[in-house]
Amino acid sequence: MLRLRPIAAVVSTLVWASFVVIVIVWTPLVLLFRVFTFPWDRDRYRVGKLMHSSAALAAKVNPFWTFRIVDSVHPDDRRPYVFVANHSSFTDVFLAATLPGERKFLSKKSIFQIPLLGWQMRVAGDVPLVRGDRDSAREAMGEMRRRLERRTSVIFYPEGTRSSDGTLGDFREGAFRLAIEAGVDVLPLAIIGAAGGLPKHSYVFQPAEATLHVLEPEPTAGLTPADAPALARKVRERIAAAIQRARETA
Repeated sequence: MLRLRPIAAVVSTLVWASFVVIVIVWTPLVLLFRVFTFPWDRDRYRVGKLMHSSAALAAKVNPFWTFRIVDSVHPDDRRPYVFVANHSSFTDVFLAATLPGERKFLSKKSIFQIPLLGWQMRVAGDVPLVRGDRDSAREAMGEMRRRLERRTSVIFYPEGTRSSDGTLGDFREGAFRLAIEAGVDVLPLAIIGAAGGLPKHSYVFQPAEATLHVLEPEPTAGLTPADAPALARKVRERIAAAIQRARETA
């Protein structure tokens, strides 16, 4: 294993370089597509789908990763949902991008400051957030609600940050409060096997066979904002149970 680490580091550098190339190539594509589709793509559904497809492509060219989607639900892509997923690795974002359809991501503002990539994310309709800043959180939630009102789904990682050891953390209630207030269902995603794909605080990729399970939607009809904490716990329990079942049957 020790002998393989330098090789993994070299290959990882090449993979990151391929990611940069994809971002560069996608920039004029996104620009031109936005210009020509602007009159009938005001909700940024189509341009977002194009932009996020670059992340799916990046996942495919990464030789360390093998992704699988298990989806018996097949949610209507033009019915808005608040998707929520467990978050154990940066790999999760790429895995979520391979799902069919389109979702707007809530992401750290620092990611939006990356040249070209940040511009593409803004054009795609993704929403920046400054962690720990209440005003930023309030504004971000308002933007995510406007996405839902335009019949576009949004996605959250309600643990707030990547787990350092792959365990499932507590779910913050913001995404669930948003779903209740917007009158849309929560759609849970259970991610298994992604934790080691890119360890936290490391740039060296590791082999990972990750699976994303699409679970049945959790309705919010009849709930009030006061029910958000209980809804968060319920969805967390469902995701935890799905992860446990997947591990037992592996």
